[in-house]
Amino acid sequence: MILDRFRLDGKAAVVTGAARGLGRAMAEGLAEAGADVALVDVLDTAEAKSAIGKIGRKAVGIHADLSSIQCAGPIVEKTLETLGRIDILVNNAGIIRRAPIQEFTEKDWDDVININQKTLFFLTQAVAKEMIRKGRGGKVINTASLLSFQGGILVPSYTASKSAVMGLTRLMANELAPHGINVNAIAPGYMATENTRALREDPVRNQAILDRIPAGRWGTPEDLQGACVFLASPASDYMNGYTVAVDGGWLAR
Repeated sequence: MILDRFRLDGKAAVVTGAARGLGRAMAEGLAEAGADVALVDVLDTAEAKSAIGKIGRKAVGIHADLSSIQCAGPIVEKTLETLGRIDILVNNAGIIRRAPIQEFTEKDWDDVININQKTLFFLTQAVAKEMIRKGRGGKVINTASLLSFQGGILVPSYTASKSAVMGLTRLMANELAPHGINVNAIAPGYMATENTRALREDPVRNQAILDRIPAGRWGTPEDLQGACVFLASPASDYMNGYTVAVDGGWLAR
């Protein structure tokens, strides 16, 4: 049955930025499909862990500062210690800084690039080594952005990092496909999360954004669950290196 190919029973997933927002929603979606989940965040993951426990799946919280690549090894080790395997990696954690080009600081550049791009690569490297060692293949899902496709304004390091995420998704797919590892990305549209609070609270910007979205609304974290489960499941076994926009039609406008 086709629906069976979307099941994740017996699988273990690592989701970064899983304490709230998009990461928590994707983690819960994976759990509902049958996966146990390692919840990685610098924030407290207790609520997300409890929610997944109520679904009937195992969850472990891993406190990690993703601004440094030194977190990669411990994340893999803790997941293996508690869940016994890694089949799925969701590189969701990300931050954003806003300022005009002429005022943008080196710190705001480095802080965003380190989390959104550098650690994403090196955590994927660490997980891929384990997947290759076990020989069971796996799934890597990166969180891209509409700014993987567009330039945006006032967010130079975020745009640079998310453009890199789409490029790295392609590169990693090319290199890891021979090992049975699928690498794809999800590009969320304008989502109602903490990262977009300032935009939603600005009446002019909020209305301009809504006017551009054919669906006529901001997305919710739950809107990403279907795409995430699909890309994590056997149903997407012939998808490699693609970035799927879940954007209410923004890019089609």
